[in-house]
Amino acid sequence: MSSSLVISQTPGHRHPVPRVQPVSTSRVRGSARVPTLAVLVGAAFVVSCADESLRQPAPIAPDVLAAEHEEWRERRQRGLASPNGVVSWIGLWELEEGANPFGSDPELTIVLPAEGSPPLAGTLYLETGAGEGDGADGSGGGDPGAGRGAPGAGGGAPGAEGGTPGSGGGDPAAESAPQLRLVPESGSGLALRDGAPLDGPVAIAHDRSGNTTVLTLGSLGLRVHAERGTDRLWLRAWDTDSPRAAAFELPPYFPITNEWRVAARFDAYREPRQVPMADVTGGTVANVSPGELVFRAEGREHRLIAFATESSRSYFVMVWDSTAVDDTYQLGRYMRVPLADDDGWTVIDFNRLYNPPCAFTPYSVCSFPPRENRLALAVRAGEKRPAEPAYRVVR
Repeated sequence: MSSSLVISQTPGHRHPVPRVQPVSTSRVRGSARVPTLAVLVGAAFVVSCADESLRQPAPIAPDVLAAEHEEWRERRQRGLASPNGVVSWIGLWELEEGANPFGSDPELTIVLPAEGSPPLAGTLYLETGAGEGDGADGSGGGDPGAGRGAPGAGGGAPGAEGGTPGSGGGDPAAESAPQLRLVPESGSGLALRDGAPLDGPVAIAHDRSGNTTVLTLGSLGLRVHAERGTDRLWLRAWDTDSPRAAAFELPPYFPITNEWRVAARFDAYREPRQVPMADVTGGTVANVSPGELVFRAEGREHRLIAFATESSRSYFVMVWDSTAVDDTYQLGRYMRVPLADDDGWTVIDFNRLYNPPCAFTPYSVCSFPPRENRLALAVRAGEKRPAEPAYRVVR
């Protein structure tokens, strides 16, 4: 990746730590001055480490931990394989300014499946002169909450596409975003999600606006997709009768263990930061980070940039670790982490690491984890690589 994606790793703010008052040094009979301040600082560090160890989460009974994880997996399976879920996606086309005709005619830029689609179903008009929006809050749906929800079925923290259409929660920038208008062809069969047929031009709201316009065309669903940090927009299509979704099974997971449930301290920045990241389409998106999660593993301290907005109910975290070489998805994995408590602490459950949408479909706009979130660590927890990943070709 280019150096332009590198951002500062040094947080601008930390939670308060015990202050060490200056102490005058003393002289010991003809010897050098005793560095009592250094001794006190060292003692403070030991106390800090001890405090961190005391905050480690209490182990959960193995059978309870396994049952909770299985319930989470089932929700994730249902979300991915739902009629409009990631596995049912069949197309993604970046919209150009001006006219974007779509239908089954192979001469069109946006070609839908011939079965059930007329040669020309309609035309999407994109007008970018109306303002400069930056997309909207990611993940598409309502936050599953405190890091315990089912990714892939929707989630309100920024960064992960694949949410439920129409539940995006909105973005203040949406008011100045590019304008979209659909002109349907007469008799095309295009309708709104509630079944109302379209017989004239209609304004279209993208899936980060909080009021997504969802269209139907036979068994197909259509919506306009947006990402935070870019003006690009895409038309996304899915097949509610997808045979692939009916046969879908999640990939295997590493053994579920308490070992990978670790305490983490949240270090807030002075101000939230916009973090740029490369995406699998060859472009760049950005997400908002309020700070970093600091944890210890294998005797070392590690940091992860966490993403969240004021309305988020959990942190969204993107991770790459060395298991990506052999066992896990090469791009990296995602997870949810509960918001920190009043003392600035939370628990990271690496058992809940999951694959991004682009592991299951080429029709996504997955972003790569920020360079700062590449762990010098083998996290043998969470979801493994699919047997046949849907690798996205970077343009």
